Amino acid sequence: MGPRVLGQVDDVCSRLCPSKSALIVADSMTFKLAGNRVRHLLVKSHFDVKHVLIGQADMATVERVRKIIRRGAGFLIGVGGGKCIDVAKFSSFQEGKPFISVPTAASHDGIASARASIKGGRQLTSIQTHAPLAIVADTLVIKRAPHRLLAAGCGDLIANFTAVRDWELAHRLRGEPYSEYAAALSLMSAKIVAEDADVIRRHTEESVRKVVKALISSGVAMGIAGSSRPASGSEHLFSHALDLIAPKPALHGEQCGVGTIMMMYIHGEDWQAIREALQTIGCPINAKELGISPKYIIKALTIAHRINRERYTILKDGLSKGAAERLAKRTGVI
Repeated sequence: MGPRVLGQVDDVCSRLCPSKSALIVADSMTFKLAGNRVRHLLVKSHFDVKHVLIGQADMATVERVRKIIRRGAGFLIGVGGGKCIDVAKFSSFQEGKPFISVPTAASHDGIASARASIKGGRQLTSIQTHAPLAIVADTLVIKRAPHRLLAAGCGDLIANFTAVRDWELAHRLRGEPYSEYAAALSLMSAKIVAEDADVIRRHTEESVRKVVKALISSGVAMGIAGSSRPASGSEHLFSHALDLIAPKPALHGEQCGVGTIMMMYIHGEDWQAIREALQTIGCPINAKELGISPKYIIKALTIAHRINRERYTILKDGLSKGAAERLAKRTGVI
């Protein structure tokens, strides 16, 4: 991680990948930003390189990528934000190949985690796959992405505060396995964002470095836990519910940030501090800023507990419409 580290991607692949056959997964924009340079560097280092441009992170795309892997790709490189890395991650996992993560945006912790969000699967939440063999995060490349994406990454990280609280609750009441080390690492990732909100808002190389460092730590925490528990709780269930019902959902991290404000209130924690940190960074703090009608916020709160019934959170058996409306109004979300 750092400025201009993209130039070392061929060295990373030479040291870590037993195969000399690579498949780059990118979209049209991220291929221009970084993918083509990755291809050029690998070809120069005598790798056999193919690339595939994708439009969606769905099962049909995964199947298309898997067919290309079977034609002779020894490892994959996901170049992009969420969808490209998730497709590379899941496709490589399904085919038993390693993958390397080359993020061009820091919009969520998927750049380092073993979880993938793929549409069209049986699960509404993310899927357990495998972690990247390596992460090559060039902070100057990531800095070129819109600030909205960096802010969304912060929303996904701040969600760790309530995710860990929910995990502790499940441990105490349900006897669910709990890792103090994973929880501590997850909370540290969230604190980096909350405490450095002013620095992150400036959108400098330092801002990017802090967020990427926190996203990687959050991904490692999930790896230690063997699940998404350290970074996904009731606030993520709220976001997944919005994805289902809102005509035009906001970014994942933006929705998780707003969800965290409300879930911190239910937990009896300092939700105002979370709200202030998100606002300072430039992340949405209410329905209007998300671009989502209040009625969908309320509906999402009432159905969130059904998204993943195996995951015990503070939402337990759900909220009534009246309770959801009071919660959203009390926290200024609507």
